[in-house]
Amino acid sequence: MKALTVQVPGKVNLSLDVVGRRPDGYHLLSTIMQAVAVHDELRIEIVTPEHGICLSTDQEVLEIDEHNTCHHAARAFLEAAGITDGVRIHLSKRIPIAAGMGGGSADAAGVLFGLNRLYPGRLDADTLHALGVGIGADVPYCLIGGTALCEGIGEYVSPLTPFAGRPAILVKPIYGVSTAWVYAHLDRDNLGVRPDNARLIRAMEAGDLRQMAATAGNVLESVTVSAYPLLTQIKLWLQEAGAGFAAMSGSGPTVFGLFDDIEQRDKAATWLDSCLGEAGHVLRTETVGYGPRLADA
Repeated sequence: MKALTVQVPGKVNLSLDVVGRRPDGYHLLSTIMQAVAVHDELRIEIVTPEHGICLSTDQEVLEIDEHNTCHHAARAFLEAAGITDGVRIHLSKRIPIAAGMGGGSADAAGVLFGLNRLYPGRLDADTLHALGVGIGADVPYCLIGGTALCEGIGEYVSPLTPFAGRPAILVKPIYGVSTAWVYAHLDRDNLGVRPDNARLIRAMEAGDLRQMAATAGNVLESVTVSAYPLLTQIKLWLQEAGAGFAAMSGSGPTVFGLFDDIEQRDKAATWLDSCLGEAGHVLRTETVGYGPRLADA
């Protein structure tokens, strides 16, 4: 096999707490991540060595050099596996950019997953995990996907009981938010509402959205919402439209809502579209229980 296509889902954070900071400045997290059915696709092809690593994409705003996570992941895999072949990658983006949905990390995980299929047996799961840690904090989770508790700087991933099949709405304002900016402005002495992840996990297992809302929290909201007050309004609109659980994902600005049934979600999405107008985009989706997978599987 010389080529394949990988599909990778985006993610939302059902909770996010900052529990410490390492001497090197990295924040220590405790967060529950959940994959959603908004996917990027990566066409990965093995080519002759003289081509090196060649990346293209359908999004002009994305860098396609060594600063792109796909390029970084391909280089890391080839070096770790001792492979001199070239790799051609085409990225089709559907996960919103700079949205707090882990799109860049998902793409990196997709490259690692795809190359490991093209070169079976060259690297084991632990090595892929270690490569992921070196690329980005969310990559180890994105290699697994589904529902998981992630700790440390993202390197400790504990899969949880799947929380798949829950109707959801993603609301992405027209602007993006820099994760580095959010963490730089985080006041660790005043984090606001913090999650109780143990109680949240029990509420998830019971499928109780209202109890989930009562026990969840994202401490980064205190920073992002203060700079972008529209996010507070979006959250209120989602709750008014019937979302049992509404929160900001990651560092934002995507705000998501979870619903009890598809009909309720679809009515809410139509109404939110009219409320938001040109200020953002509304995506209908659902939670899923997988990570990277072959597109034709």
